[in-house]
Amino acid sequence: MQVVSVLSTIFFLLVLAVPAHSQTVCTPESRERLESFLERFSEENVQDKSINDLLMEIGSWFLGTPYVEKTLELPGPERLVVNLVGLDCTTYLETVLALARVAKHGKLGMEAYERELERIRYQQGILGEYPSRLHYFTDWIYQNEQKGLVRDITQSIGGQPYENKPSFMSSNPKYYAQLSRPDYVEALAKAEQAIGSRSYFYIPKADIHRHERQIRSGDMIAITTTIPNLDVVHVGFAVERGGRIHLMHASLTSKEVEISAKTLQEYLMGNKSQSGIVVSRAVDMD
Repeated sequence: MQVVSVLSTIFFLLVLAVPAHSQTVCTPESRERLESFLERFSEENVQDKSINDLLMEIGSWFLGTPYVEKTLELPGPERLVVNLVGLDCTTYLETVLALARVAKHGKLGMEAYERELERIRYQQGILGEYPSRLHYFTDWIYQNEQKGLVRDITQSIGGQPYENKPSFMSSNPKYYAQLSRPDYVEALAKAEQAIGSRSYFYIPKADIHRHERQIRSGDMIAITTTIPNLDVVHVGFAVERGGRIHLMHASLTSKEVEISAKTLQEYLMGNKSQSGIVVSRAVDMD
């Protein structure tokens, strides 16, 4: 009986140790950083700030954070990865947006942050298997617009039609360990077909200077490409400096989160495969 009692106690303690979101992966370092950010929110009056102002403030907290690729590509089933100490361009943007939304909601806890990140990162806001993740950023914009989280403003600020029919993932499953499963490849191909059936707009890089006054600091910038089977090759936040727009982003070149010294237009003009930008704006919260 004593052995049973001891085993029952151990089992109970183990249950308590399991995170509320059992599919979450978060290192102690990331949790510590997240908790420190949430504590900062409790000491500020964030309700008086716009969502764009919050995105700028929170985004700046990550300046100097190392650029790390493929932090979401873990072996095994899809899990919600919470990583605040190593970021690529997309996870940087998602992390900052999730933090801003948690701050505006005033629900300053780990579970609230997990729910917000899951809502942003996955189709219908629900973590499922690998294909449920929003792998293409134009799909990320479209679906998060449907959720009421962001608004694609590209057409309204002078954008022109953008041919967008990505197929890279289903055409190159060898680059993705998870796509060794044919059903996942099929699911990704269906997602690509849905993306290709929609209308998109972009601002060609040569025209950015004509439209950048309509871009605000905190707007989300997605950089389009001339590569025919891809949609977007980089993302970040717009930052206005001296009347020109720069990019705050997790940079592969500098290997850290930075604000580019070059203007956004100069940044794109230096890369032949970058064709222009899609601009989306976070929906402000009451």
